[in-house]
Amino acid sequence: MKKALITGVSGQDGAYLAKFLLKKNYKVIGTTKSLTRINKWRLKKLNIEKKIIYTQLNLHNKKSIDKVFEKFNFDEFYNFAGHSFVATSFKDALNTANNTGIGVVRILENIRKKKRKIKFYQATSSEIFGGSKTIYQNEKSSYNPKNPYAISKLFAHLITGNYREYYNIFAVSGILFNHESPLRGEEFLTKKIAKGLIKIINGKQKFIEVGNLDSKRDWGYAKEFVEVMWKMMQQKKPEDFVISFGKAYSVKYFIDLCLKELNIKGKWIGKNEKRKFVTKKNKTIIKVNHKYIRKKDYKLIIGDSTKAKKKLNWKPKINIKKLVKIMINEEKKLDSKF
Repeated sequence: MKKALITGVSGQDGAYLAKFLLKKNYKVIGTTKSLTRINKWRLKKLNIEKKIIYTQLNLHNKKSIDKVFEKFNFDEFYNFAGHSFVATSFKDALNTANNTGIGVVRILENIRKKKRKIKFYQATSSEIFGGSKTIYQNEKSSYNPKNPYAISKLFAHLITGNYREYYNIFAVSGILFNHESPLRGEEFLTKKIAKGLIKIINGKQKFIEVGNLDSKRDWGYAKEFVEVMWKMMQQKKPEDFVISFGKAYSVKYFIDLCLKELNIKGKWIGKNEKRKFVTKKNKTIIKVNHKYIRKKDYKLIIGDSTKAKKKLNWKPKINIKKLVKIMINEEKKLDSKF
C-alpha cells in the first residue's frame, strides 16, 4: 500500500485529493498546524475525515518537518500549505513568503540531505503569470507576478524546479488555474456569489458586493484537477504541467449564469464602478465595491493545458455552466428552505 502525505488536507484541493487517493487504496496522512483546531468540514462532507491519519506540521520549523519525515515513511508528498487568498497576502506578506515560499525549501532540503526516494508535488498558481502580455499561458510562458502571494508561489515553483535539476529529486509543480467547487472557502468569489444569492432569496442577506465585473478567469472544477496532480506523480520523468479548463469568462458572466440557474430576473444598470444588478422588484442585489477591485488586476488569462492532455491523457469535462449548476445545487441542499 502506497502512503501519501498531504499538507493543507483540510482545504479544497487537499480534501478532494485525499478522497481520490483513498479510492486508489493509498494510506493518507494529512498535516495541520494544530491537531485541536483543524477544521474538518470539507473532509466530513466527503465522508473521509475518519479515514485520514492526522499529524502536526509547521513549515516555519525545520524540526517539525524533520519529525514528520522520520515518523511516516511516505512515498508521495503533496504540498498545498500556505495562503491561498491574494487579498490577505498584502496584509501579511512576511508570513505569506515564509509559509508559501520558504517552507518549500525546508521540505526539499530534508529530501535532499536525507537522500529520500520521495516524490514531491508543489501546488503552483496561475497568479505567477500575472499581467503577461500573451493570452494563453503554458509551461514556458514568462512570469509577471503582481502580489505577495504570486511572488511567493513563483519562488516555490522555481526552487522546486531547481532542486529537480541540480539534485535529481522527483519534484514537480502543477500550475493551477482557477478551480472552483462547493468546497471553496467563502472568501472566494464563486462561493461568495453562489452562497450569497441563496441567502438573498431566503431573506438572510440583502446584497452581494463584488470587484471588477469585466475581469476574466479560466475557471475549472477542482474535483477534476486532482487527478492530474496524481498522474504527474506517476510519470517516470518529473515535469511541470499547466492544469486548466482552457477558456476564460468574465465575473459578470459567472454571475449571470448563477442568476439564470436560480431564475432571478432583472437587469444590469450603471457603468464601471456604479454598475449593479436590480431585480424586477427594484431591489439591488449585486453591486460593485471599489475595495474589491485589485490595484494591479489583469483582465485576461487562459491556461494552455495541451501538454497535460497529450502526456497525461487528461481532459476536463466540467465547463462553467455545469460548474455553476454543481455549486448552486449544493448551496440549495445546505439551505432548509430549498
